[in-house]
Amino acid sequence: MHLATIMQKDDAKAVIVHPGRGVATVEDLLPGFSGDAMMLLEDERFAAACAAAEAAPDEVFSARENVVFTAPYRSPRKIWGIGLNYRAHAGDLSENVPTEPASFMKGDHTIIGQDGQIVLPEQSERVTAEAELGIVIGRYCRDVSEEDALDYVWGVVPILDQTAEDILQRNPRFLTRSKNFPSFFSFGPEIVPLDEVLGDDGSLEDVVVKTVRNGEVWRENTVSQMTFSPAFLVSFHSKVMPLYPGDIISPGTPGAVVIRAGDVVESSIPGVGTLRNTVIAQNPVA
Repeated sequence: MHLATIMQKDDAKAVIVHPGRGVATVEDLLPGFSGDAMMLLEDERFAAACAAAEAAPDEVFSARENVVFTAPYRSPRKIWGIGLNYRAHAGDLSENVPTEPASFMKGDHTIIGQDGQIVLPEQSERVTAEAELGIVIGRYCRDVSEEDALDYVWGVVPILDQTAEDILQRNPRFLTRSKNFPSFFSFGPEIVPLDEVLGDDGSLEDVVVKTVRNGEVWRENTVSQMTFSPAFLVSFHSKVMPLYPGDIISPGTPGAVVIRAGDVVESSIPGVGTLRNTVIAQNPVA
């Protein structure tokens, strides 16, 4: 079962997505529950919600196509992004492959979800969208080894990470500004538990990530082509600062695509899901 959030009468509701029965709100499954989907990252609560979903009557569920998904949650304590982590993508930009993760952080004001609008800021004439496999932390994580790192991951989720590329090209110190316009971080529609996507070898290496614009696959690659694996990134950043449940690591893209008003861009990850957003221009200031 997957974890997500839907909109009901202008209210965001945490839901369990059952593979055969559809979508049920957690408050219907667990009377007295009050909170967002991030609270379900606690193993006991998620397990209780899944058990309740199995036992619930059919009328509790709605079909996926009849609900409106939004971002799974809106207030992670931190979002870590990683630049140039796919070797081929570094080559696209004529950049050297980093010898350490090229990390940056994004604020939660950047978050949108499924079918939300990516707003092109007036300050930029060249914005790119980048499909990524998001890594969602499931429990407190500090100074962990690479070998143990995936034990602290709850699941994975499609991401679209946006960059005002022309601002960044003016000066690499402008990275934070270029990454932090509103709507520059989309994730969803569903968070998939890690065990569901791990390969036979217990890794994510065979997962394919595709950047898609207007129905055309712009670039795709497998996680195995990352310079720094998801496990390495969790370990590395846990040694910089504590990671908390709901923190997200966005570990790089196989390829960025320039987006313009009217485009539809997707992060398509077989076995995980497809995140879709439309692109609009920012309204001029009156």
